[in-house]
Amino acid sequence: MAGPRKQIYTLDMYLNKIKDGDISNNADVQRRFVWTKEQINELVVTVLTGEYIPPVILGEEEDSQLCIADGGQRSSALNQFRHGNYKITSSVEDSVIPYKKKVKGEDGNIVWVDAVFDIRNKTYGKLPKELKKKFDEYQIETVIHEHCDCHRISKYIKRYNNHTSMNASQKAFTFLDNFAGCTRKILDCRFFLDYSNYTETEKLKGVVERVVVETVMCSNHLKEWKKQTKSACKYLNEKASKEEFEKLEDNLHRLEKVITNEVKDIFNSKDSFLFLALFDWFTKLGADDLKFAAFLKEFKYHLRDVRRNADGMLFDEIDKGRSTKDKAVVVSKMDMLKELVTEFL
Repeated sequence: MAGPRKQIYTLDMYLNKIKDGDISNNADVQRRFVWTKEQINELVVTVLTGEYIPPVILGEEEDSQLCIADGGQRSSALNQFRHGNYKITSSVEDSVIPYKKKVKGEDGNIVWVDAVFDIRNKTYGKLPKELKKKFDEYQIETVIHEHCDCHRISKYIKRYNNHTSMNASQKAFTFLDNFAGCTRKILDCRFFLDYSNYTETEKLKGVVERVVVETVMCSNHLKEWKKQTKSACKYLNEKASKEEFEKLEDNLHRLEKVITNEVKDIFNSKDSFLFLALFDWFTKLGADDLKFAAFLKEFKYHLRDVRRNADGMLFDEIDKGRSTKDKAVVVSKMDMLKELVTEFL
């Protein structure tokens, strides 16, 4: 059987083929449109800046009908912007699009000048004519499997969609590109393998990356605490320093020498960042690291269920009825832990 053939369309031609029914985006097993506004925004920016979009996979039936096997979500998103009056939201990343604007010079000749256009809250109809043309002329590559029927197309849909998308934590990490290398080095520390209490599923789903981000925020930028991981990553990418990540790595190596199996369950997906930030503060007191391990044992078996803060709440009651990542909750827990450590010492 011959291999699939390639076909390149302009985006305007491709979307019109969908509109006219020459390309179907309604295969029986195709999922409904599930993309968020953020994803639509990003795709439109990709087109307007001329960046790469992976090929759309099509199946061709014997009567020449084309059906989308992979790329249906992208196609629907682009169609919403081009023909559905979709308005780019104000939260779009990289909203200012550079382009060449055509103007007439004083001598009447056409010249091209550098210009920019902010696409926030704009539909396709509000774009400058140059950006409309750039959108319509964008090159969409398709790969077409020939001699298909509904069963083979369903097979291709299953094959090309057999992957796991990034979750919120994993995607948020992409906004920390300035310190991604530092973070990866931290993730290799034995602490996260042998001296903490994360499940294998949590490790695979980006929980440890989130803990690193939260720890650096809590240790160094608590006044600017961000509840959402994505917001924290964007903040750190601009405001953090390499030294802050290196200090965390050093702290983890120190903890590896004193944390025992008896207390390692304290370092879990919910509370790790608090106790890692607490240790960062502890290192400035000049006390032996073994004292910190002793405090963790005392906290686990006695203080956690006995000692109350100024508001009369136990440690685990502070976030009752509130998000564990609210700034007020984080600050209150850190204040309580520092007071307990001070008294313990």
